Amino acid sequence: MKKLDIKQLTTNELRDKVSEQRELITKMELSHAVSPLENPLKLRVIRRELASMLTEQKNRKINELLSLNNK
Repeated sequence: MKKLDIKQLTTNELRDKVSEQRELITKMELSHAVSPLENPLKLRVIRRELASMLTEQKNRKINELLSLNNK
């Protein structure tokens, strides 16, 4: 998922995607502990996507707080 796509998501959609990504990472890490993943680099990509989503969530919260303080 590209950063532009992440920015276009609504806050609720973003929250849902974050929880989905966290579940996926957990499942992949558990399966990787049992047997090697077919593509272990996919785990890295998913972690980075999650980090981008969390960053966008944080930015939205900061902007919301700043807009409330400026009123």
